[in-house]
This record gives sequence, structure tokens and C-alpha cells, in this order.
Amino acid sequence: MEGGAIERGDAAALAQPHVPHGARPHTLLYVEDKPESLELIEQIIARHPEFRLLTAVSGNLGIEIARASLPEVILTDINLHDISGFKVLEILRSDPATAHIPVIAISANAMPLSIEKGLEAGFFRYLTKPIKVDEFMEALDAALEFARQKVDQSK
Repeated sequence: MEGGAIERGDAAALAQPHVPHGARPHTLLYVEDKPESLELIEQIIARHPEFRLLTAVSGNLGIEIARASLPEVILTDINLHDISGFKVLEILRSDPATAHIPVIAISANAMPLSIEKGLEAGFFRYLTKPIKVDEFMEALDAALEFARQKVDQSK
């Protein structure tokens, strides 16, 4: 596994303001095989030093990184070249180590039936491309809050 396939945006990370002393950045994983979509999310996240973004360019790699890194939130495209975002979700849900992580779908398929199918499958949210930054950040905040509550309940 190549290091560049896991974490991107190192130059942007170096240019970011520092996270407040003692605060741990929230780890996000974005599973996306289209470079332009990855770049957009990287640019959004680069403006938020409280986040650390991991990326995977395939569904199978995303599952591997999710199991190894246990991010707080996972974002996934639906139409990946190896396995679908639905399959990624199914595999993550079947693994006790990752079953609790909220997964947000990000897809160009904006048909109401597709959105409904995604939510019924268990995605925390289903966002459509092109990404609306406000909607994206609101979904991320809600997913982080959900993840925090899950951790608190398990203590």
C-alpha cells in the first residue's frame, strides 16, 4: 500500500493553522476514485485544522484504511470502480470494529429514489454532487456528534 494513497494534502496540512494545544484533530476518511472530487473535499477540509483527512482511491482500500485507522466519520462515493459504496457500507457494518462509524454517501446520483435507497441501506446522510459546502459541513458536524455520543455510550 503506497503512503500517498492513504493520506493526501500534506502540503495543505503544513500550511494550516495549528489545532489548539491538547486538542486532537477529528479523523475523517474519504473513499473516492475521482481525483477532482478528492481534491474538492481536500480543499474544504484544509480550511478546518480540527480535521485530519485520510483518503482511499478504491472501496477495498477504504475498508482496509477504516479498519486500521478507525476514523470518526467515513465519506464514500457510491460509484467506485472496484466495489460500490453500498458494498463498502455493508462490509463496514458487518465488522464490529467499524460498525459504529457513521458513513456519509457522496454521489452524483441525485434521484430521490437513489437518495431514499441510500438512507434505507444505512448511510448516515446522502449528499449529492456538486457538494454544497454548508450542507457538507452540517452533515459532518452531525456525524461527529453522533460518533461522540456512540463513544460516550460505550464507556
